[in-house]
Amino acid sequence: MMQTRKLWKHGTGLLLLMTGVLALLAAVHFLDVRAGVWESGDSWQISRYLVLAAVGTMSAAAAGVLLLRNRCRLETVFIISALAFGSLYLYILPPLSAPDEARHYISAYQLSNRLMGLPAVGEDGKVPVREEDWFAEDSCRDFDAYVTADGALATDEEGADGAKVLGQVLTAETYRLLHEKGTAWEEPRRAADGSYGNGTALSNHHPVVTTPLAYLMPALGITLARLIGLNCTGLLYFGCLFNLILFTAATYLSLRRLPFGREVLFGVTLLPMVIQLSASFSYDTFIMAGIFYFTAHCLYLAYEAERVRPLDILILALVMAAVGPCKMVYTVFMGLCLLIPARKFGTWGKWLLSAVCVLGAWGAAMALINGQTVASYAAETENYIDWAGEAGYSFAMLVHQPVRCLQLFFNTVIWQAEYWHMTVIGAYLGNIDTVLDVPYVLVVFFTVGLLGLALRKPGDSLVLVGGRRLWIWFLCLLCAGAVMFSMLLAWTPVSSRIICGVQGRYFLPFLPILLMTWKNDMVVLTDNHDRSLLYLMCCANVYIVFRIFSIVCMRL
Repeated sequence: MMQTRKLWKHGTGLLLLMTGVLALLAAVHFLDVRAGVWESGDSWQISRYLVLAAVGTMSAAAAGVLLLRNRCRLETVFIISALAFGSLYLYILPPLSAPDEARHYISAYQLSNRLMGLPAVGEDGKVPVREEDWFAEDSCRDFDAYVTADGALATDEEGADGAKVLGQVLTAETYRLLHEKGTAWEEPRRAADGSYGNGTALSNHHPVVTTPLAYLMPALGITLARLIGLNCTGLLYFGCLFNLILFTAATYLSLRRLPFGREVLFGVTLLPMVIQLSASFSYDTFIMAGIFYFTAHCLYLAYEAERVRPLDILILALVMAAVGPCKMVYTVFMGLCLLIPARKFGTWGKWLLSAVCVLGAWGAAMALINGQTVASYAAETENYIDWAGEAGYSFAMLVHQPVRCLQLFFNTVIWQAEYWHMTVIGAYLGNIDTVLDVPYVLVVFFTVGLLGLALRKPGDSLVLVGGRRLWIWFLCLLCAGAVMFSMLLAWTPVSSRIICGVQGRYFLPFLPILLMTWKNDMVVLTDNHDRSLLYLMCCANVYIVFRIFSIVCMRL
């Protein structure tokens, strides 16, 4: 009995138990994979799943050893877990399967063209791509693409609406296409006269109008893949992996900078939605990384640094200037700077100058990148929502109908709160696909786990209390309201009784700082089990990987 207690005390018992549980769960879902293989005939899926099961179980075991046995620094464990679990998610959720990822991909491709000195914009604002890379936007070749005698790639425009973007609806066929395609370069097709085309075509997607910094890392991945001669699938995976590296590096720096709450930030990065986005082309990766670091640096200056240096102001200004143009709603978190005591600036004059620098950098970036967009929203008197095929709300309409606006906000919170909770955790993965679901019991576990990480432990001191806690709540509420208002203008038809298009992932950038205010004197845990919770969250992600892979294999 004493030996058993000793094993559990040092984490060995929990590590052995969960390794056995994961092995058992892997065997259970192997039966599902085998059933899907019998129907599809894709016998190679068996070997892919066995590799996934082995690597996933070993990844969880490695995280357990580092967290429970070796007790490495959290930021060190984070690097390993982020790269391991991000790669596992990318293995089962291939490129372009995340929400809105096709447009983010083509935005990164446009920047890659610029980096390589190639034309970045073609007709109608569309982006030129290699002929080989058309596979990403029309994986089933519904465009009937072909090389003409004059060397151009022609397309059947009537088939544009039927083109299937790779992974937007993730099925066994998607895995089959990726398996058959591989990463090796394919020779361009010949025209009718036997000559080769110039190997370029125009993308069917328009790029996102935002700062190019949001796509720099995936663009570098795309560029490297093109330079070494990889085909479309290799290019896609390189772009996603480079974005994963960006997220890992920025969050690692955030963890090192945070004076407290490291476990909370680590826990947020283990949410299925965060892991999926971190290994995709989505600019949400860039936004989360930027806001995480901005938050960490503000807390460091407020609670740990002895004084604020010019370099600190430069860092805050550059981060906000980079992140602000992506989604203007997150710029309200410049208000976190007000947590920093004025005495740390030396004089009130220096404090005011610092505020002007941060605001000025953000304002200049917004004017340069989004000036025309903001002006058009403010000036337009009519709005049309393409996806609904009807009129939408304009800024002037909402100003003159404040009661209706408030009713829409109220209805949305009442009716959509459950959906936001599910999507902030990542209950529906892929392109918010309800088939690729995470069991509800795990959604509850991640929720309780985050709250457990945020609660006060023995020896912890209360830091974010009183007016500072209220200020953070106000900023989070303001940001959530700004998210809803932006979607009310951009995505909601006048016939809707709620604000359309708001997803839980939009709240992820400020989730860590909001959870950090959860610590209080009323609920105090008797022992610190943060590392055990983090390990169990790692194991839950490995199980999710097994489950999603088996679902896709059976989705014929």
